[in-house]
Amino acid sequence: MSQALQDLLDLLDLERIEEDIFRGRSRSAVVPRVFGGQVAAQALVAAGRTVPADRPVHSLHAYFLRPGDPGAPIVYTVDRIRDGRSFTTRRVVAVQHGKPVFHLSASFQTYEDGLEHQAPMPAAPDPATLPTSPERLGGYGHLAPEVVERFLKAREAVDLRYVDEPPYGRYGEPREPHSQVWFRVNGKLDGDDPSRHAVLAAYVSDMTLLDPVLLAHGRGGWAVGDVVGASLDHAMWFHRPFRVDEWLLYDQESPSASGGRGLGQARIYTQDGRLAITVIQEGVVRVPRQL
Repeated sequence: MSQALQDLLDLLDLERIEEDIFRGRSRSAVVPRVFGGQVAAQALVAAGRTVPADRPVHSLHAYFLRPGDPGAPIVYTVDRIRDGRSFTTRRVVAVQHGKPVFHLSASFQTYEDGLEHQAPMPAAPDPATLPTSPERLGGYGHLAPEVVERFLKAREAVDLRYVDEPPYGRYGEPREPHSQVWFRVNGKLDGDDPSRHAVLAAYVSDMTLLDPVLLAHGRGGWAVGDVVGASLDHAMWFHRPFRVDEWLLYDQESPSASGGRGLGQARIYTQDGRLAITVIQEGVVRVPRQL
């Protein structure tokens, strides 16, 4: 396991400070606030700590309420909404400086057999043929060195490989609002605990989901300063078992942008073609007035 991955696992671990109350550390992200994927992942950890181990998460729905302060801890309070025979429901509120910054509802289910079908996996090149983040970012002379450094630092625990040029790599002309990214964590995880893989998938899922919104309008994003934005809400449905230390294809698209908001939706597939997760997110995407 890489040191970066161990540091990420340590970051996502929580301190229990009271019954159903947990505290997590923070750190700065690519932008000078707490990365939304970190808060979502920590909230899912808090919820999972109150659920039997044989009930993995099958869905989560969350709202980002305020920017997180990377210099302060986050306190997570869990409400035990329901404990049924098959399903368990938890609500989590994340608080900083006395105010809620994030709200999550998550549902957990015991394993059941049932009907099976899925959308087929789209075509995508082998991830081994694609440039790594350091290789790709190293070729962008138009990005400020500090921007490249912050990107690489924020994503050093994840091997993330774009199939095509990311928004900040080629911008100025609209492209199809569709993006594919292969990802896996940088290191092998011990054991088969599905909750750990779900938590790390939640963390990564917030990294690139609004890229198709930028592509549709030829925008490069915050990295080049032609838009400002933030996640508003986030939803995930976990369909089938997966490992986040093995390659996963994140197939993303944007069906709409309006009212200063953009919508991203995606499917995450295992390398052998199983649909593992569906993700939907809406975010603020605003063009600065001076543009």
